[in-house]
Amino acid sequence: MSLNINEIRKDFPILGKKVGEKNLIYLDNAATTQKPARVIEALTSYYHHANANPHRGAHYLGVSATKLYDDSKDVVKEFIHAKSHREIIYTKNASEALNLLAYTYGMTFIEEGDEILISILEHHSNLIPWQQVAKAKGAILKYLYVNEEGIIPSSEIKEKITQRTKLVSVTHVSNALGTINPVKEIIDQAHKMGAKVILDGSQSIPHMAVDVQELDADFVVFSGHKMLAPMGIGVLYGKEELLEKLPPFLYGGDMIEYVHEQESTFAELPERLEAGTQNVPGALGLMEAIGYLENIGMDEIEKVERELTAYAMDKMEKLDFLEIYGPRDIKKRAGIISFNIKDVHPHDAATILDSYGVAVRAGHHCAQPLMRYMGINATTRASFYFYNTKEEIDVFVESLKNVRKWLGYGS
Repeated sequence: MSLNINEIRKDFPILGKKVGEKNLIYLDNAATTQKPARVIEALTSYYHHANANPHRGAHYLGVSATKLYDDSKDVVKEFIHAKSHREIIYTKNASEALNLLAYTYGMTFIEEGDEILISILEHHSNLIPWQQVAKAKGAILKYLYVNEEGIIPSSEIKEKITQRTKLVSVTHVSNALGTINPVKEIIDQAHKMGAKVILDGSQSIPHMAVDVQELDADFVVFSGHKMLAPMGIGVLYGKEELLEKLPPFLYGGDMIEYVHEQESTFAELPERLEAGTQNVPGALGLMEAIGYLENIGMDEIEKVERELTAYAMDKMEKLDFLEIYGPRDIKKRAGIISFNIKDVHPHDAATILDSYGVAVRAGHHCAQPLMRYMGINATTRASFYFYNTKEEIDVFVESLKNVRKWLGYGS
C-alpha cells in the first residue's frame, strides 16, 4: 500500500482504544465509520464559535451558520459532481432520503399497474418504502434476483426492465454481500425503457469515486455517518428538473414562501424539501469528512480497500469451516465479507470475536428477503475501511480459528 496507514490511524482517536486487554479491531464499517479528529473538532468549534439557526437571523452568528451550511452543499456538489447545489438536499440519512422519494416522487408519479423494480439485495430502507407505495397506488413491486455468487445477471436486467417499469431503485453496493452491482447497465436499460432510477450509494460513495452525471442516475442517496461524518446527516441528490416536480415532504420552518390562513406557497429548491431547523453541525462535519477523504483520494481509498479485501478473502478461503457469500471475483465486490462458521450461530461468532477485540456485525443486516432467498437466517459480516490494516486482518482470521474451539468443536 502506498498510503501510510499508521499515520492515518493517528487521526482517529477511537482506533487506539483497548477492548479489555486487546487492541480494538474495528471491522463494522458498513454500519458506521469512525470519525477523524478533524471532524470531531469541527463540531466542537461550531458550537463554540458559530452556533445559530441558519437562514433566519440577520445577526453575526446567524449569518455565520448560514454560510457554513450553504458552503457545505457546494462541497458535496463537487464531491459527487452534481451540476448545482440546488440538486443537493440534506436529510437525516439515506433512509429518510429514500422515504422522501417514496412519499413525493412515488406517491405523485407512480400509477396503478406501474412496475417498481428493486433488487433482492436491498436494505430494508430501499424496500419497505416501495412496498408502501405499491400498496397505496396499486402498483407492482418486482425484484431483480441474483445468481449463486450474489451477482445480478445481465439477462435478469434485460428481462425485468421493460416498458412497464416506471421506477428502478437499487443499491450500488450490497451492504449484506459486498456485491458491486452493474448500475451503469441498469441505468442505461431503465432509461431506454423510459424509467427513472434511484441509486442507493450508502456503501459506494464512502469507498470509491462516484460521478452522478457520468452514471446518469436520476436520484442518489447516501448517509454521512458511513463516510467519517457525524450521524444525523444524509444526502439526496436529484436532477434539478426532477426535484422541481416533487411536492414538499415535510412542512414548516424555512420551506415556505408565503403562508396565509388557508393557503401557502413554498420556497425554491433546495429549501422547499428541507423543513425545520437544519443540522448545521452535521453539514459542517460532512464537509470536513469530504475534505479528509479528498486529501487521501477516492481512487487511493478504493485501491487500499481492494487490497485489504483480497488479503482477507485469501486467508478466509483457506478455512474449511467457513462459508463465504458474495462474488469470488474481487473486482465485483467491495470491502464487505459476509460468512458463516459451520455449526456456529453468527451472534455467538460475533460475541466470541469481540472477546479478541474484533468488532464485526452479525444478523440479517436489514436484508431479510435476501437472507430468505439464500436459505439462511443470518451471517457474520466483516467490513473494512482504508484505516484498517493487514495486521488487523491477521488477528481477525486467527480469532476465527478459535471460535469453534470455544464451542467445543476442536477446530
